[in-house]
Amino acid sequence: MSTTRLISCSAAKDLIANSRGVFNRNRCLNKRSLVYEQAFPSAELITRKMATTKTNAAAAKCLTIGNMNSNVKVMEYAVRGPLVTRASEIEKELEKGVKKPFNEVIKANIGDCHAMGQVPITFIRQVLALVSLPELFDDPRFPSDVKSRAKTILAGCRGQSVGSYTDSAGIEIIRKHVAEYIQRRDNIPCDYQNVLLCAGASDGIKSVMKLLIEKVDGKQPGVMIPIPQYPLYSASLAEFGMEQVGYYLNEEKNWSLDVSELERSIAEAKKKCNPRAIVVINPGNPTGQVLARQNIEDIIKFANKHNLFIFADEVYQDNVYAEGSKFFSFKKVLIEMGEPYASMELASFMSCSKGYMGECGLRGGYTEVINMCPEVKAMLLKAISAMLCPTVLGQAVMDCVVNPPQPGEPSYDLFKKEKQAVLDSLAVRAKMVADTFNSFDGFSCNPVQGAMYAFPQIKLPQKAIEKAKSLKQCPSVFYAFQLLENTGICIVPGAGFGQKPGTYHFRTTILPQPEKLKSMLQKFKEFHESFMKEYH
Repeated sequence: MSTTRLISCSAAKDLIANSRGVFNRNRCLNKRSLVYEQAFPSAELITRKMATTKTNAAAAKCLTIGNMNSNVKVMEYAVRGPLVTRASEIEKELEKGVKKPFNEVIKANIGDCHAMGQVPITFIRQVLALVSLPELFDDPRFPSDVKSRAKTILAGCRGQSVGSYTDSAGIEIIRKHVAEYIQRRDNIPCDYQNVLLCAGASDGIKSVMKLLIEKVDGKQPGVMIPIPQYPLYSASLAEFGMEQVGYYLNEEKNWSLDVSELERSIAEAKKKCNPRAIVVINPGNPTGQVLARQNIEDIIKFANKHNLFIFADEVYQDNVYAEGSKFFSFKKVLIEMGEPYASMELASFMSCSKGYMGECGLRGGYTEVINMCPEVKAMLLKAISAMLCPTVLGQAVMDCVVNPPQPGEPSYDLFKKEKQAVLDSLAVRAKMVADTFNSFDGFSCNPVQGAMYAFPQIKLPQKAIEKAKSLKQCPSVFYAFQLLENTGICIVPGAGFGQKPGTYHFRTTILPQPEKLKSMLQKFKEFHESFMKEYH
């Protein structure tokens, strides 16, 4: 098996810095002037240097790598990091006819459903077609319930066009439909004025998180996040200059959450920052676990004890596969626990990018905030108004998700069939991925109870660990790069999500369609066997 030599991050930075210095010097002084200065070190040389300095000053950038926002420089987003950049380069090399031991790049690094072959839901796309091109209302191919939904959405738009701005919190009728959806899901009242539409859940999460950027008692704010975590959180905390307070999920108990670990984490964090919130991802990303109701109650009690704002990332609530697993929203559990828990501050997030919809590129989502101080809520509304409004087509998709065809409507049977087909197929693939990885030498993978990912652990040979360290790489990064270069399979190393010291993982999606997934796993197996043979 061939091994690609990789340049370490520090070496790459030195190379770039040196190259930039040579480039700037050569840009300012041509070859002739350099020779002249060397031959005649005189007063004229001094004059020349002064002139050069003046020219350099005029050409200097007001914004440089040295004076830009340092928070942006330190933030990282693993699912679109160096591996993905290399994967894109390899795709271009394949297009140019460069010979590789594979014919295509399989991007199993990100939960992009449609990119991996998932077919769009007909009802959603029909509604989008009508709101985008109203002249299609006369087309008999569109069912009456599709036309009704589209007319309702357009009636909420200024000028009856999705090309107009909406209220910053989103179209009112869609917010009301979201509230009705939440009420049906939880059997608990929902006020639509607590619902804010957003451009994907990520947008809503960052909007609420910004509210916490303030020192309290002289300490930087901290946010508790699970390890492993979705890199949106570590990246956002770095961008906002906030402290990341990691708490480890229990891999031995199927990535469950132990209160003793939460207590350990917050006690350590209080020595250097002021923990103000806790993030819980359920179903889990990258771990694929679905929290039991008792576990959720324990987390809520912990948050109440330490006066923490709860961020409930629930974008995978439709993606529950394992027998015996069931999704419970944090809001439902919190309210049903009664006081004092029912009065706790909570923001929950949903997206149209996951579930059975997979409409990642259309950027639709919602945030529900409950028990937020009215004055703070007013500030949140003010802050999101600066972004004008979420994408209107994304809002339209969210309306389709929360207000789908009902029994008796003409679109219902096809919608139900398509939705169930997607979820059933994902359930089969979730089991296939976990079972296959558990058959590999040195692998252990917990059942994928929900979401769209597996996060297996690898026992790497010592020689491979030493090789990775010689390249100044985390061993999980080294493994992932070798996999990419030899098979075209792009995964995300566990280092990008966080992992217990001394353990090595990676995240892969379960999204490739069944036949392609089988092929991918077979290539993976052949690579792993070759890798283990080489480094044992």
